[in-house]
Amino acid sequence: MRNVLNTLRVLEEVAARQPIGVGELSRMLGMPKSTVQRALLTLDEAGWIRPAEGEVKRWALTTKALAIGGRASGDLGLRDAARPIMEDLRRRTEETIHLTVPEEDKVVLIERLETSKPLRISMSLGHALPLHASANGKAVLAHSGADVLQRVIADELPRYTENTITDPDQMHAELERIRERGFAVNRGEWRTDVGSVAAAVVGPEKPIASLSVNIPVSRLTPESEALFGQAVSEAARTLAARLGYA
Repeated sequence: MRNVLNTLRVLEEVAARQPIGVGELSRMLGMPKSTVQRALLTLDEAGWIRPAEGEVKRWALTTKALAIGGRASGDLGLRDAARPIMEDLRRRTEETIHLTVPEEDKVVLIERLETSKPLRISMSLGHALPLHASANGKAVLAHSGADVLQRVIADELPRYTENTITDPDQMHAELERIRERGFAVNRGEWRTDVGSVAAAVVGPEKPIASLSVNIPVSRLTPESEALFGQAVSEAARTLAARLGYA
């Protein structure tokens, strides 16, 4: 049983940080490298992960994880409803558009439409993002129930970059700003080069998804934040209405 749990922990960490190598996984999980290596070889043989490109061996998810996730959560219907709205959002912003869904204490990328611009944000389907350090995650967190907020923001939050909000009081204030203006902004809080603006797709009781405009942080300005925020908020409301939510 311990080996199975270790393998699943390695799979979750690969999903959250891909591409990632044995050494980094060992440090993040507090496991011996030999244990991590055995888990990676098992996941590779089962078709869940694959070696990423590059001279140093690093690992990334395969599409098998996305396919299983889609069947488990019914995300395929959501993706079908969202795609034309995402197409319109990409046309309006000329940037990469992401659709994510909440899953436990993270959000998972289930659909993306890429910009034609040469400098872009590239992220594989099935990638998991932290709730407190991504625009999609913060948009979802801002509209989540008190039980979720208490669980996620109970203690000091994990730091990914120098811009990550780690103080619980600061995070609560950030979530209040998101609720007031209707969208969340990530200014290099998860990765220093990644900027994004996102809005939650809110169901009758909780957020069911989030849409985001994703750009290199160098293109994220106060002007673009406002424009993208308005566009993605309208798109999120349109998707909620299309799914039958007021």
